[in-house]
Amino acid sequence: MTSPVWRDRIPELEGQLAEVDREMASPQVLSDHRRLADAGRRRAELWPIVKTARAWLAARDDAREAKELADTDPDLRDELLEWAEEKLTEAAQLEEQLEGLMVPPDPDDHRDVIMEIRAAAGGDEAAIWAGDLFRMYQKFADRHGFRTEEMEASASGVGGYSKISLAVKGRGSYGRLRYEGGVHRVQRVPKTESQGRVHTSTATVAVLPEADEVEVEVSPDEVRVDVFRSSGPGGQSVNTTDSAVRITHLPTGLVVSCQDQKSQFQNKEKAFRVLRARLYRLELERRQEGIAGERRSQVGGGGRSEKIRTYNFRENRVTDHRVGLTLKSLDRVLEGEIDPLTQALATQDRSERLVSSLAGHSGND
Repeated sequence: MTSPVWRDRIPELEGQLAEVDREMASPQVLSDHRRLADAGRRRAELWPIVKTARAWLAARDDAREAKELADTDPDLRDELLEWAEEKLTEAAQLEEQLEGLMVPPDPDDHRDVIMEIRAAAGGDEAAIWAGDLFRMYQKFADRHGFRTEEMEASASGVGGYSKISLAVKGRGSYGRLRYEGGVHRVQRVPKTESQGRVHTSTATVAVLPEADEVEVEVSPDEVRVDVFRSSGPGGQSVNTTDSAVRITHLPTGLVVSCQDQKSQFQNKEKAFRVLRARLYRLELERRQEGIAGERRSQVGGGGRSEKIRTYNFRENRVTDHRVGLTLKSLDRVLEGEIDPLTQALATQDRSERLVSSLAGHSGND
């Protein structure tokens, strides 16, 4: 249900729109192109909100009146109640539109995304768990028609990864996956456990919006590029040329290596893409210091007690601790069905930003 703060804000926005309309009709503003342009931009911001708010109020009032009439007219009761339900559904849809208008989407939501998954606490089991998460996100991407690309990988000798990066390409992929950053904790019996004891392991996930070369320019004198021979799990050589690439960004100390391609050029290109994404994220952190979602807060220290989500195999249960949501469908989640989790997180974030936006407007009055 809509909170009382909506009712407080709608008359205020109506008043602001009326004031802008008066300004735009005044001779002083009409003769001043700059003031007229400013007023026009403000009206373009206000009008969709006010228009949707009016429609929401009308739908809500229609539903209430239909219910009241149903109580007094038995002959039309069923028809009126059906009409009331239709209006309530319309009001709910308009309310969601209002929230979207009041809290615009993040400008980075349309971007492609690079996800960095690292084994943390738990040794070999943590590396296996990192591989499971990698495949979960691949399957999620497939479900939504996104393309995936392995970027940077260090395979372990047990079938997992000490670290692996995954690029997910497709409009809106960052917007869908942005809340996956953090410590993912798994509770299960490892295949190597002979006594059937449940072990707890963790892997960290960092979610980086991908930046292009124009947005993040990396000067040649800011990087050191080293090449070396690629190797597979356990040091097994996978080719006989120095095709693997390690890039060190000297100003920040960031290091990116890539060796999964046979071509040194392709490995270098991938490594630079990961580096630009990390640098772009650092710039976002500097601009938005303290906002949830920073890379540092996403990954934490990787300890077993630091977690955003717990995956319990024995109970087939997944719990996201940020929204208090538990799903009894771990098997389906690992097949990429994480939409109930990502949607709940997006809804919570939008609600928090809405409250912040309204508070900010109140503070400016």
